[in-house]
Amino acid sequence: MARVGRLVTLEFPMKRSLTFLSSLALSGISLVAKQPNVLILYADDLGFGDLGCYYENSKIPTPNLNQLAKESVRFTDGHSSSGICTPSRFAMLTGRHHWRDFHGIVNVFGDSVFKPERLTLPEMLKEKGYATAAIGKWHLGWDWEAIRNKDVKATTVQDGKRKKAQLGPEAFDWSKSIPNGPLAHGFDYYFGDTVINFPPYCWIENDKVVKAPDMLMDTKKWKPIKEGNWECRPGPMVADWNPYDNIPTTTKKGVEYIKAQAKTDEPFFLYFAYPSPHAPIIPNDEFDGKSKAGPYGDFVHETDHSIGRILKALKDSGQAENTIVIFSADNGPEHYAYARDAKFDHWSAHPFRGLKRDIYEGGHHVPFMIKYPGVTKPGTVNEALVSQIDLMATLASVVGYELPAKNAAEDSHDLLPLLKGEVKSVRTAHVHNTFKDSYAIREGDWVLVEAKSGLSSRKSKAWDQKHGYPQTESKEPKLFNLVEDIGQRDDVAAKHPEKVKAMRALLKKIREQGHSAPRLAK
Repeated sequence: MARVGRLVTLEFPMKRSLTFLSSLALSGISLVAKQPNVLILYADDLGFGDLGCYYENSKIPTPNLNQLAKESVRFTDGHSSSGICTPSRFAMLTGRHHWRDFHGIVNVFGDSVFKPERLTLPEMLKEKGYATAAIGKWHLGWDWEAIRNKDVKATTVQDGKRKKAQLGPEAFDWSKSIPNGPLAHGFDYYFGDTVINFPPYCWIENDKVVKAPDMLMDTKKWKPIKEGNWECRPGPMVADWNPYDNIPTTTKKGVEYIKAQAKTDEPFFLYFAYPSPHAPIIPNDEFDGKSKAGPYGDFVHETDHSIGRILKALKDSGQAENTIVIFSADNGPEHYAYARDAKFDHWSAHPFRGLKRDIYEGGHHVPFMIKYPGVTKPGTVNEALVSQIDLMATLASVVGYELPAKNAAEDSHDLLPLLKGEVKSVRTAHVHNTFKDSYAIREGDWVLVEAKSGLSSRKSKAWDQKHGYPQTESKEPKLFNLVEDIGQRDDVAAKHPEKVKAMRALLKKIREQGHSAPRLAK
């Protein structure tokens, strides 16, 4: 009589004992290995030069990220899609360049940037049996109009030098579910405050506020800002709201989620998006003075401390060896970096030119690490060109998902062969963009800035002088060889007109054909 096999899901490290597996198979037990969990840790406005594992002279202690680097493949040529928040997040979660659809951020009470037919990373993983969660910053929009009291009109308030329309707490029915947020685009669970410096100032769990706002934002109720400005938009707030609680509260939720998932049979995808070190720069008191780069450095250190707690929860719950951990950031550091460099001699974007919003390297060339136990070799440094856009196709390959030809990952390259060490590169080109009609394109060692300037953020003459940059730049397309000139000081467009012509043609082709993913190249 034939033996009937039993189906068993085993949760053990990826490097399994072949003898153990063979003995189970001979016993009639068929093995279904649990898919690897996926954890994305995503910082906000973090500089390439802020982490010790990327710049040994950084004045900010980041022991947990340094340790993660030792356990990961650390990419030195990793990029976000944009120099600002919303577009980079959209691109990472869809595998599609943001500029094919939009350029700017979701503003206060703005709607979702996701079209209903657009396949997202959490939707893809859900189809493969994953539990999916997003904790922290969202900044991809909700349908706030669905809970608006239409008879309540906005009032005009002075916000710095500008006048803005402001909605009070009475303008919304806070008892209702808020549609078209994370739960509408693939996440089973959400907890966060959507955007730390945008209303409503309250916690949101899944699709409802935890506590209804009952007053207008008043920064005087908060502890003083520690560096820069609050940069908080006016709007509804819970009376006892404290922005300093953000990292401690979301970290606690992240730890709880990871520990809870260890008790289930399903793999999980956790997208943990930090509000830091984005303004407001508000490290908690216990982190004051921990860096030599002022409150910003202390805020980065607090973020690193939180990451340590998240990774410890993975280890303590026995899931670390079956979890892909990805760390990166949405864009480069804010303009406060100029003052920080002058005061503390710490350039957050080192060794690059440019900051948040810019299409020079400092705007989008970000830290990027991937730890895939049993696949990536710990402590590897990889110089290949990679993008956050590539995570969609890479994870599709990991979980065995066949991406459709339409509305899915049009610009995503599968990095799995690179992670396995089978190839030296996967991607040869990348398009950088923040604002409409202002692009840069990378191809091999070269980058062409197809704009009047690679700068969109504030310019500092003192910084230019200190670091040896020209006071003016050509308004024509600018060409740089990053191997010879990583800081983009020497525009060589006039010396290589044919290269400029070829790269302009490549940029035009990628923009017009609607895709750049190898699987769609036919």
